[in-house]
Amino acid sequence: MEALLRQSKGVCPFLKKTAPGTLRTLSTTVHHSPGGGTISKLQHYARRCPVMNKGLAVQSAKLNARHYSKPATSSGIVKSLMEKKLHTTAEKKASIDNQMYRAEQRPPPPSEAKQFTKYPKVHQHAGPKPAVPETPKFDYEEFYKNELDKKHQDKSYRYFNNINRLAKEFPRAHMAAQDERVTVWCSNDYLGMGRNKHVLKTMHETLEMYGAGAGGTRNISGHNQHAVALEKTLADLHGKEGALVFSSCYVANDATLATLGSKLPNCVILSDSLNHASMIQGIRHSGAKKIVYKHNDLEDLENKLKSLDPAQPKIIAFESVYSMCGSVAPIEAVCDLADKYGAITFLDEVHAVGMYGPRGAGVAEHLDYDTWADENRTPESQKGTVMDRIDIITGTLGKAYGCVGGYIAGSAKFVDAIRSLAPGFIFTTSLPPATMAGARTAIEYQARYQGDRRMQQVHTRELKDDLISRGIPVIPNPSHIVPLLVGDAELAKAASDMLLNDYQIYVQSINYPTVPRGEERLRITPTPGHMGELRADLVEALEGVWNRLNLKRISDWQAQGGFVGVGVKDAEPVEPLWTDAQLEHAAELPKIAVDNAMEPRVMPVAAAAA
Repeated sequence: MEALLRQSKGVCPFLKKTAPGTLRTLSTTVHHSPGGGTISKLQHYARRCPVMNKGLAVQSAKLNARHYSKPATSSGIVKSLMEKKLHTTAEKKASIDNQMYRAEQRPPPPSEAKQFTKYPKVHQHAGPKPAVPETPKFDYEEFYKNELDKKHQDKSYRYFNNINRLAKEFPRAHMAAQDERVTVWCSNDYLGMGRNKHVLKTMHETLEMYGAGAGGTRNISGHNQHAVALEKTLADLHGKEGALVFSSCYVANDATLATLGSKLPNCVILSDSLNHASMIQGIRHSGAKKIVYKHNDLEDLENKLKSLDPAQPKIIAFESVYSMCGSVAPIEAVCDLADKYGAITFLDEVHAVGMYGPRGAGVAEHLDYDTWADENRTPESQKGTVMDRIDIITGTLGKAYGCVGGYIAGSAKFVDAIRSLAPGFIFTTSLPPATMAGARTAIEYQARYQGDRRMQQVHTRELKDDLISRGIPVIPNPSHIVPLLVGDAELAKAASDMLLNDYQIYVQSINYPTVPRGEERLRITPTPGHMGELRADLVEALEGVWNRLNLKRISDWQAQGGFVGVGVKDAEPVEPLWTDAQLEHAAELPKIAVDNAMEPRVMPVAAAAA
């Protein structure tokens, strides 16, 4: 072969003069032969040469004999011949080796694949392809249907009424059509602050100056003077070092408990059995151990605390006012147990802020009414009060304050830890500036004026007395909630529909999972705007509904031994949280010039941060 190559170089001007790069290009360029196959252009030229054609034949025979398991390809022969021509320099040889290695990684041309294939070609049958068996798939729509069917069957399916509250006429509202007027008796806007002219003015002015949205999360573009000022106001309201605002109190509870429970080592969270879903969800998300104690049962709570390691981190999570039954937690006694067993307290004041206390800070403030009502109080006099002893307070801006949003308040380090660690805060868009400015106005307004919450308490007392005198079963409680026991989901829904359709009164029925099955009820919440005439209309309507649906009255529940506090023989009377003396004190306060007390203002950043 060497002699053949030397002879080829001597007589073949093509091999002698052609550059190695050109040879490489020719070896990878396809030439279509007349027989239908494809070969490289280098092979095509070599086969036309009388010298190279002989060399190809001899080399092919040798390679076939040496590598019988791998038939020689034309590209392999060409590679061999090219290497012989380029062996004079090591650099050129390495270049050809690399090029040929890449060429051999490509599948052979179709003609060669056909020639040297190991297996016979499978011929396709004419006609349509056979059907491919379908893979079983989950029926999502059927799943949704089944779940909804369950809700319909147990009568717990929730219907939503189209209720449009009228700011200038609240508690009046209209339904889908503006002439379909109804009176709302179940709003959580307990003080009617959603229509307060000072709140609305602040929101209008802020909206015009700063626009509709916040622009992003707090850490990106949603942090502004309105957030800073609102959080300072909330911290002052609860006598704490710091506060943090969330998009809702559901998010605040969820994010805070999830973060604390997951970060505190080996944490245990003790939860009241009637806690709100947001707290239950936060505990679940934390992954911490959960221990449920009986509702407001101090003995059961202490027994569970005793079973835990004194050095183990513990959180007692509970509410001040339980919104579906109106019960109030023994907050001071819970603080005593927390101190005794090394736990911290997490108090949800959602249904109490704005409603209790001389400044509207909630039940914890209300328990030390005189201390917090003293305008000359000092930081020292506040030490040791029930509100001061609570470690973490959560509240809402969406109920008594008439806006939207939630918050936490506590020590500066605690608040900063949640701000820095809680995904529910970090990755949530901030509340709009107008909302935060309006909420701050509402808080400061209620901190200076007790008339609204006093009037709400008076209306609640009168309504409860009127209903009980008619035997309509009010679940006993010391708060502003008026729950009427029905005890059947279908009947509760029917009562709500009858009130709306026949009496133009809106009271939503409450069923599972908000309350346990068998404890379905109507939940009524008077406001300062529910004056005597509206109250008389409601009582007469409820009397008619109870008669028409033959619903159980107090005597019927008493005959069964009593149920959830209704008809319990020899039960101690439940005293309202607001005492007569406190109501008189609120009435005797000079009615401040409310029109001037809360003038809306847009503060510069420096002033807000101060």
